[in-house]
Amino acid sequence: MEFKHISVLKNESIEGLKIKPGGLYVDGTLGGGGHSLEILKAGGRLIGIDRDREAITAAEERLKGFEGFKLVHDNFCNIKEILDSLSIDKADGFLLDLGVSSYQFDNGERGFSYNTDAHLDMRMDRDRDFSAYDVVNSYSEDELCRVIKDYGEERWARRIAKFIIEERRVKPIETTFELNTVIKKAIPKKARETGGHPSKRTFQAIRIEVNNELGIIEDTIEAMTEKLAPGGRICIITFHSLEDRIVKNTFRRLENPCTCPREFPVCVCGKKSLVKIITKKPVTAGEAELSENNRAHSAKLRIAERL
Repeated sequence: MEFKHISVLKNESIEGLKIKPGGLYVDGTLGGGGHSLEILKAGGRLIGIDRDREAITAAEERLKGFEGFKLVHDNFCNIKEILDSLSIDKADGFLLDLGVSSYQFDNGERGFSYNTDAHLDMRMDRDRDFSAYDVVNSYSEDELCRVIKDYGEERWARRIAKFIIEERRVKPIETTFELNTVIKKAIPKKARETGGHPSKRTFQAIRIEVNNELGIIEDTIEAMTEKLAPGGRICIITFHSLEDRIVKNTFRRLENPCTCPREFPVCVCGKKSLVKIITKKPVTAGEAELSENNRAHSAKLRIAERL
């Protein structure tokens, strides 16, 4: 299957980076190379990172007509170590698109979609052993409930966890459709009539757990800020409220890191602002993009600039 992915908020994020010719920019979520291509077109030099080897291969083909780029198979949470290994002290901008690529969703065998029957996988990095199968078949009821409730914001999390435990006592739950069936049994019929596909929230939750999607965001932003040259920018695109909340709060803390009690008349902790938030409200897709790409509806872009 060809690696296809439509980059969301492409123009807005590239404009947000304020690319200067010869500047060095890091695309931490390379995907099919859509954002990276625009960085190179604008005259920037590029480090592209992705934990999916198929994304690296697709991007190499897409970018082969350009010079001044290097692609790295790794997780963006290791950004400091990656740049240190390349003897790069500072970059002029960082871009993260935290969504799952269209290719990963549409490639049924990857197990991301509840609409295609496949082995329970959901790994963005297929070199890792830990998969959705392990979450579904080895987590305790309390652990499953926590994941589904916290990462899927699913009101029926406890029932779903309980039904999964009961089902796997008979046999392991091995495929996406088998998990779909269990979820459908767990959610009362009346509740299934609204809110879209009954498996949507649970699949999202398990995918986040498998790839530690939320656990790495805050530390990564801090590492990027440390590696960002003055005047450089961090652009982050999120696709659900859990991600967006972490990005928003981390940017706010970096902009106002003071830990003094509110009643103190002046700051005595000595902590200085590291960034200036450029987007007081997140940037969202315009009507033209929404009409062409349904996955752009939930996308939000936030930008911060290094002081």
